[in-house]
Amino acid sequence: MRKSNEQSLGEVIKQWLRESNNEEKITEMRINTAWAKVMGDMIYKQTKNLVYKNKTLTVYLRSAPLREELSMARTKIIANINKEIGPDTVNEVYFR
Repeated sequence: MRKSNEQSLGEVIKQWLRESNNEEKITEMRINTAWAKVMGDMIYKQTKNLVYKNKTLTVYLRSAPLREELSMARTKIIANINKEIGPDTVNEVYFR
């Protein structure tokens, strides 16, 4: 009996993303979309940039008071982003 070499298209795409090191770039784009949805329009407008690397999200903000406020809600923000994108996507968030 021969082994089947068949894979679903989704599996092939995921494998290609991992091998071509594009998986984090795709996740970063998904996080940008989720950030706007989870945090709302006011906070999104105060966000300069989002950088995702090694399950860590760095958020660059325009407002120091907002940075302090979001720092206190760090665990809730991580939970909401992971709920939107998928479990264990973001383990840590830093605000700058």
